[in-house]
Amino acid sequence: MHSHTPNSPSRPIISLRDVSMIHEHREVLRDVNLDILPHDFIAITGPNGGGKSTLLRIILKLLTPSRGSVTYLDDKGSPTPRLHIGYLPQKNMIDSRFPITVSEVVASGLLNTFTPRDANHDVLLEETLRELELTSHASAAIGTLSGGQLQRALLGRAIISQPRVLVLDEPLSYLDKRFEERTYEILRRLAPSTTIILVSHEMTAIAPMATRHFIVDRTLRECGASCHYASTSCDI
Repeated sequence: MHSHTPNSPSRPIISLRDVSMIHEHREVLRDVNLDILPHDFIAITGPNGGGKSTLLRIILKLLTPSRGSVTYLDDKGSPTPRLHIGYLPQKNMIDSRFPITVSEVVASGLLNTFTPRDANHDVLLEETLRELELTSHASAAIGTLSGGQLQRALLGRAIISQPRVLVLDEPLSYLDKRFEERTYEILRRLAPSTTIILVSHEMTAIAPMATRHFIVDRTLRECGASCHYASTSCDI
């Protein structure tokens, strides 16, 4: 894997150096080095327990690695404390008994300092609900939703603010085939202007959209654009 310096034509916006993670005396990740570039579409797969979700949480700075560093970089290649990131986690942490509606879940993605003050939140919310086919459920309590509907609401929360980086951990979970196709359309729309980092076991449709492909099984291995996925293995 090639590293990129701040003087290269494509400066990284996220840089991982020698990242390792040990949890409960078990090595989850070892010596991961990765530069994420503007407009990358990074597809990540690997076996269960191989460290995929841990890697994403480290990239998001939700976890501190046992060793190594994660650096966010601005357009000039200088370190910056934060990036505008949208995140769809693998596991929904919202209590279904919590009295919150679909609109409120999706709109919560606008509660960050990166959303322009002059942005029309109502328009963004309306457009996002429509794109995710949730308009008719806008006032519904989340406890009344199916798993797929809730997944769509959480995806809406991740994309509504038009983040610079979009991190998706198993975004196709709970979705039926029809909305899987809709999700692919959304990703194709976002890809030209958004850096996407996506973990999935289902790579058949996603792989052709990706610009880079990785296998995570404690270590990180780049497969190259010609990677052929067979379940969670990569044959070059």
